[in-house]
Amino acid sequence: MENWFELRLPALSQNEKFARTTAALFALQAGDWSLVEINEIKTAVSEAVTNAIIHGYHECCGEIIVSGTVAAGVVEFTISDAGQGIADVETARQPLFTTKPEHERSGLGFTVMENFMDEVEIDSTLGQGTKVKMTKYLLRKVQ
Repeated sequence: MENWFELRLPALSQNEKFARTTAALFALQAGDWSLVEINEIKTAVSEAVTNAIIHGYHECCGEIIVSGTVAAGVVEFTISDAGQGIADVETARQPLFTTKPEHERSGLGFTVMENFMDEVEIDSTLGQGTKVKMTKYLLRKVQ
């Protein structure tokens, strides 16, 4: 059976922790994740929410939608904003690329998401916002 949730949050940095904790707890419904996998999910969601706050809304005045679905062995999270959007998604996906060097940002957000989740899709339109969809599969080795 599939289950889902949706959070609508102001684009405030303190809501990042709430979003990632909610996502981790929700993911537990998919099965027996390892602690490492749960931390990967939390980190990926945290990066996506932080990107929306800092890059989408420039830390001011917007709404972030965090949603998730869970079914046997798979979780999917979508983080959406109606912020400024990304001019070039492929460039933004490159390690160390940042639009905020003055804030000492490392430019690893998308790299982290792509390494910690099994699938990452980014849909962005300038002036309309960004949607990041991340999927993780629960895979266990047969012993």
